[in-house]
Amino acid sequence: MSLLRTKPIEAAISDTLEPEHRLKKNLGVLDLTVFGVGVTIGGGLFVLTGTVAASYSGPAVSVSFVLAAVACALAALCYAEFASTVPVAGSAYTFSYATLGELIAWMIGWDLILEFFVAAAAVAGGWSGYLATALQGTPLQIPKAVANTAEGVMNLPAGLLILALTGILVVGIKLSSRINQVAVAIKVGVAVVFVLVGVFLVKASNLVPFVPASQPRVGASGLTQPLIQAIFGLQPATFGWAGVAGGAAVVFFAFIGFDVVATTAEEAHRPQHDMPRGIIGSLAICTVLYVAVSLVLTGMESFRRINPADSAPLATAMVQAGHPALGRLIAVGAAVGIIVVVMILLLGQTRVAFAMARDGLLPEGFSRVHRRFRTPYVITIVVGVAAAILASFTSITVLAELVNVGTLAAFILVSIGVLILRRTRPDLPRAFRTPFVPVLPIVSALVCFYLMLNLAVETWIRFVVWMAIGLCIYFAYSRKHSHLGQPSEAVQKR
Repeated sequence: MSLLRTKPIEAAISDTLEPEHRLKKNLGVLDLTVFGVGVTIGGGLFVLTGTVAASYSGPAVSVSFVLAAVACALAALCYAEFASTVPVAGSAYTFSYATLGELIAWMIGWDLILEFFVAAAAVAGGWSGYLATALQGTPLQIPKAVANTAEGVMNLPAGLLILALTGILVVGIKLSSRINQVAVAIKVGVAVVFVLVGVFLVKASNLVPFVPASQPRVGASGLTQPLIQAIFGLQPATFGWAGVAGGAAVVFFAFIGFDVVATTAEEAHRPQHDMPRGIIGSLAICTVLYVAVSLVLTGMESFRRINPADSAPLATAMVQAGHPALGRLIAVGAAVGIIVVVMILLLGQTRVAFAMARDGLLPEGFSRVHRRFRTPYVITIVVGVAAAILASFTSITVLAELVNVGTLAAFILVSIGVLILRRTRPDLPRAFRTPFVPVLPIVSALVCFYLMLNLAVETWIRFVVWMAIGLCIYFAYSRKHSHLGQPSEAVQKR
């Protein structure tokens, strides 16, 4: 039964008041909203729009974004209730510990490493590609030997970026927030400029047919095929409404950053009121931008001419429309946007690991807080250095695919956790309540599970292997060192 032991909500909140573990409350609703926008608006806006339009949805890529936003909104409403009820660092890990038990909490914490740590390294690697392209032909051109791991021995820019952002995170959450606000203003401004200029370059003929006729898509086979195809024999389609739904499964991952907001609950001024507004507000802003940009992009350039492998479709479209200066501006905005995505992913990872260390599931030294800056500096430095090494010397393309399945698993557990906490602790004050319970959380979990089934078989195998490693660590270390497993600690909590 020790595997199912839960951490009382009151104990989780009291931990936040201990001087050696207390984080500084520096974030308001604007900071939280901008954090959500900062981590969500990045590759999804500047890359996925072209990929999905060309390969899945055509001009109806905007509908794919709406469908994905609805799926994310279901999970966001569940996150909002938890974050306002349990304003403690750790996001889905903390929520699971209070409702589903220690083993599930450990597994979801281990799972979140896939979302934050690996994703930060992957995005940093992508940023170095933008930087190398921008500096090509200038005196500052980066030698190929240190520009990327594919053609050289290391990816130096990616590693240096992560180390610099680690220093910023150590200095303080408010500094991180200010830098994020500036960067978000730049990349959102670039997206708005693209829409305002591009709307005058839209050709109605490019938007017809809005939903192109469905075509059979050559399906993958073996380990590369989607799990749902392997189980039920369903063949994927290109275009048509099936293509629009398939596109939604792809662009869904352009929204997953909003859950990073929940990891900063402990550093919010008024978490009960600010967290729901930050989570839902950031998701709403991102949805509007995604839909507007995708409509203008497919109106400017026929989806048949968009190269699905183009990593900068917005810039390319503007250049081909005769505005190369704006194309370069958009490329710069994308590069700036990717920087803050890396920073916020690192922030999310450090807060989850900090919460796990404070509970004894990771070495307690990781939960030390800097006396001056009031940030979890030990775990921030450990995560930053490890991520810098991973980004510098490892090709993480395959690992990055695990981010998707890990995130969806977290969404499912949070949705289920809302139902459990409503039943076990109806007395808890809830500043925000998920509507239409139990229907909405159940639908949220089912939608996320369906999206998980659309991931490749090999991704599921790697996910299972990763979870197996996590189980070994839990039984070898975490279960023995858990504070809930220590009698003196248990008595004190009561």
